[in-house]
Amino acid sequence: MKLIVGLGNPGGKYEKNRHNIGFLLLDQLAESLGLTFKKKINYYYASYKDVLLLKPRTYMNRSGKAVASAKTSFRIDEILVVVDDIYLEMGDIRMRRKGGFGGHNGLKSIGAELGSQEFGRFRIGVGEPGQEDLANFVLSNFSSSDTKNLKHSLDYSEELLDKYIKYDFDRMIDHYSRTKKSYSERLTSQDLTRKKEENA
Repeated sequence: MKLIVGLGNPGGKYEKNRHNIGFLLLDQLAESLGLTFKKKINYYYASYKDVLLLKPRTYMNRSGKAVASAKTSFRIDEILVVVDDIYLEMGDIRMRRKGGFGGHNGLKSIGAELGSQEFGRFRIGVGEPGQEDLANFVLSNFSSSDTKNLKHSLDYSEELLDKYIKYDFDRMIDHYSRTKKSYSERLTSQDLTRKKEENA
């Protein structure tokens, strides 16, 4: 079974935070698939064929506890973690089969609980904090000017995850390679429109 983990913090006050982009994507994906999340002690989950969607209820810094708990209840063959990335521009996407934690506490927690870095990453850029305090930045809501790029990003991410669900990681990467240019052009066009509006 494939496990897709969307990272975030539970609770209404965190719902639209940059840190919660993993939750936002899994909520959109579940809605498209006609799924409803069920509740367990450490996580919310929804199953579709041989795929399990999971949102930790343990808060970001203890995400690994939720993943480890799910592994005791389901036969998990591979894991893909959807996570926010402050080192990528808003809406940019990167995927890797494994890697470091990049200072992200959710990824660190999963790595510590699994005792391994051998799990996939699906990183979505939320922009750089600049001079703003990092914790304040990731726990802040997306700005109004980010809204359209956020929608593009979630829609494109869902398109990519559809390939992962139906096929495998390689097919998702192949689709990304073939469509990234057109997606990037959409984001660039949106950025230019936003800047014109801000300077008007």
